[in-house]
Amino acid sequence: MDNMQTTNGLQYLPFEDKIAQMDRQIEDLKRSAAKEGIDTSAEIRCLQREETSELKKLYSSLNPWQVVQVSRHPQRPLLRDYLNYMVKDVRELHGDRCFGDDRAIVTALGQIGRERVLIVGQEKGRDTKEKIACNFGCPNPEGYRKALAKMKLAEKFGLPVVTLIDTPGAFPGIGAEERGQAQAIAVNMMEMSRLRVPIISIVIGEGGSGGALGIGVADRLALLEYAYYSVISPEGCAAILWRDGAQAPAAAEALKLTGKHLLKLGVVDAVIPEALGGAHRNVHDTIYNVEQYIVKTLRDLKRTKIENLLANRYKKLRSIGDPSQNVLREKAPAAKPAIPDRLSAAAQLDLARESSPEEALETN
Repeated sequence: MDNMQTTNGLQYLPFEDKIAQMDRQIEDLKRSAAKEGIDTSAEIRCLQREETSELKKLYSSLNPWQVVQVSRHPQRPLLRDYLNYMVKDVRELHGDRCFGDDRAIVTALGQIGRERVLIVGQEKGRDTKEKIACNFGCPNPEGYRKALAKMKLAEKFGLPVVTLIDTPGAFPGIGAEERGQAQAIAVNMMEMSRLRVPIISIVIGEGGSGGALGIGVADRLALLEYAYYSVISPEGCAAILWRDGAQAPAAAEALKLTGKHLLKLGVVDAVIPEALGGAHRNVHDTIYNVEQYIVKTLRDLKRTKIENLLANRYKKLRSIGDPSQNVLREKAPAAKPAIPDRLSAAAQLDLARESSPEEALETN
């Protein structure tokens, strides 16, 4: 993101040179009109139409690496923006009751539309001070344990859970590993798979590796149009495969991490449209689209019996990466329960454990 151009407070990505030039011309015409009293409204309207057309053309054909750049735009709305504009009566909850309060993960009670929900999300921070405090959006184990504790609280009171994912990955430091980073993520995935309330996960920016999976097991997983969701960041993949971070664009292409690829592969259930030119150009419209998706999806999920919801969620989690299941999803969007409805919830969980790796987690 170095050497980004800025015009009238908006920062431009490297592939937006033509857009930046048009905006500078519009600003020059506005200054001339104010200074010399010349009517430049016709020229300004013409340039604005050209800019809109260029934005549509450019953003309809972004390559995967360009999508990654948009997802990391410094002015892209972060979790706090969603809490401010989308959630009413926010009451933030803190601490994991074990080690500390990880500011990279925020948990809060609030209301979206008419629904009382628990929001769990990753916060990157806007300025340098906030970024350092939030660890640049890379959670530690205590963050995942905090998230799970609050999700258990939501389950107790029958509140749906909404998770907003925006992280390059879980923090890979020595301290995080010593405190059980991998186990914290694995336990979250196991417990979320059987949480007895509806869960919606939305990738609002970066969805990197286990950092995203730790709060990403859900009945519905959606992705913003210019967000990405991947097993590893493009730079990390390039460093492993080619030992050269400059190969990140090629890695992004190979990882199939954009919405259109993930939807086709059956990894995500929906792609939520962003404002023209990316969420950073119109924060309110993008957040409104996310809110409408959450309200509609929650309404649909609440019509499903909890036993069927759990069975479908578990089957969805286990089928990620299975090509045969992806074909089945395309043919039949509404998956049948993996376990018969007539079984009790306890019996369903017993059957699920017999065919899952959870035993290994519990015995260890």
